[in-house]
Amino acid sequence: MTSRFRVVPAAYVLLLRDTEAGTEVLLQLRSNTGFRDGYWAAAAAGHVEQGEPAPVAACREALEELGVTVVPDDLVPLITLHRTQNTGDPVDERVDFFFTCRRWTGEPRRSEPDKSADLRWFALDALPDPVVPHELQVLDAVRSGSVPPIATHGFAAPGDSLLG
Repeated sequence: MTSRFRVVPAAYVLLLRDTEAGTEVLLQLRSNTGFRDGYWAAAAAGHVEQGEPAPVAACREALEELGVTVVPDDLVPLITLHRTQNTGDPVDERVDFFFTCRRWTGEPRRSEPDKSADLRWFALDALPDPVVPHELQVLDAVRSGSVPPIATHGFAAPGDSLLG
């Protein structure tokens, strides 16, 4: 009997705030994580644990990474992103659940300074460089006002060879 293919689920919280200049998103600069260090990323994100609903995982990550309390009712589902790094390693194929949040308790801070070099608010039309590519795809969709409910990242287009 062959084992069933499994993807790794993750939950992301895009904390948003409105200013006179427009909508801003809170991003952190990844450091010492082994994945996309030196890239800006969603301020709170991480793996969904076995038996844990994605919205609960998102709230847990916000508390762990930012020290803020978010309740599931304050999360707005944004997009589900199925992505791959095309390495052939099953662990590199993932399903990401993105949520936006405009209400939380506490002041966001770097609760895991060993994994984050900086934490800042950025206008959606003035994002830093570089941003983790699949997250930039989502942020660009938010900025454009056209966010599909489901999207993919990293897969070959129909008709393209997966071997390059």
